[in-house]
Amino acid sequence: MSDTSIFKVLSDKQRRDILVMLKDGRLSAGEIAEKLGVTPAALSYHLKLLKSADLVMEYKNKNFVYYEINTTVLDELILWIEQLGGNRK
Repeated sequence: MSDTSIFKVLSDKQRRDILVMLKDGRLSAGEIAEKLGVTPAALSYHLKLLKSADLVMEYKNKNFVYYEINTTVLDELILWIEQLGGNRK
């Protein structure tokens, strides 16, 4: 993970919504913007933060940019929380 805090990135509801959308597979930036109802500029900001925290991966195909969730970072976060006792009942 780079200098962007994963917790800061996950604190925003729209960024969490993007991750939920991507759990079912790759989406283009246009598809994400349409589903969220945001401008391309606003989406670009959110995607930049998600990428800087390694939560999403970017793929370019011709004139389109696609995004996919990076579950390895989330898996590491879950393991860390469990180590802190986050799985207690």
